[in-house]
Amino acid sequence: MLGAIFGDIVGSVYEFHNTHDYDFVLLRYYSGPTDDSYMTLAVAKALMESWGKDDEVIRTCLVEEMQRIGRMYPDAGYGGMFYGWLRSTDPEPYNSFGNGSAMRVSPAGWLYQTLEDTLHATKLTAEVTHNHPEGIKGAQAVAAAIFLARGGAGKDQIRKYIEKTFGYDLGRTLKDIRPTYKFYAICQKSVPEAIIAFLEGKDYEDVIRRAVSLGGDSDTIACMAGAIAEAYFGMPEEYRQETMKRLDQPMRKIVTEFREFYHKNSRKPDLS
Repeated sequence: MLGAIFGDIVGSVYEFHNTHDYDFVLLRYYSGPTDDSYMTLAVAKALMESWGKDDEVIRTCLVEEMQRIGRMYPDAGYGGMFYGWLRSTDPEPYNSFGNGSAMRVSPAGWLYQTLEDTLHATKLTAEVTHNHPEGIKGAQAVAAAIFLARGGAGKDQIRKYIEKTFGYDLGRTLKDIRPTYKFYAICQKSVPEAIIAFLEGKDYEDVIRRAVSLGGDSDTIACMAGAIAEAYFGMPEEYRQETMKRLDQPMRKIVTEFREFYHKNSRKPDLS
């Protein structure tokens, strides 16, 4: 999960000031968590609180934690529709296919032993707001890639599964995409690109640099790509420490709780 948050932090200063320079400054003084990180942590907290419960309880916990944490950090850069949902006394899904469903999904990619359970939990995390099929699909693609990566699947296996199951074109290259790529905050135009950044990457940092230097919705693309990269490559300890330093105490507490919960309740994925 920290792999996603670090990607968000790195990309935060480039979201509206895009860079195509691969050698950009990785961390600046004011690089910090945005809505991507806070909603990732909200999903993590909700899935822990509702572990083993039925779908309705899980959905309720997701709404409660997303609203609670979102209201704690009201200026984190939420989209207009989502911000209204955060403030609502009767929050309902609003048929979104924005990439908010995919940026926050990494905890679901880590917790479950089977791909079926991962995809089911991911659907729940998405549909409390992003109940459009494309919003659900984008989240499931990222979570599935995390699940397969942490289970030891190779990149070809991950690529083939995502293409076959979700219909994304992963045969393009970032070099081909970059010249005409614009800011897209929808799953269809950012999730495949984030997965391609992971597929092209040689290590964790390389993935983050490729994702941010693509341009567009830099923090979210790096968040999604970083989530998969952590599961596949691992994450340098210095970046783990840097991520924790840039979160405040309540959010660091969730990270610690999630790590302990994962080791207590999760096992290596079953890829059979």
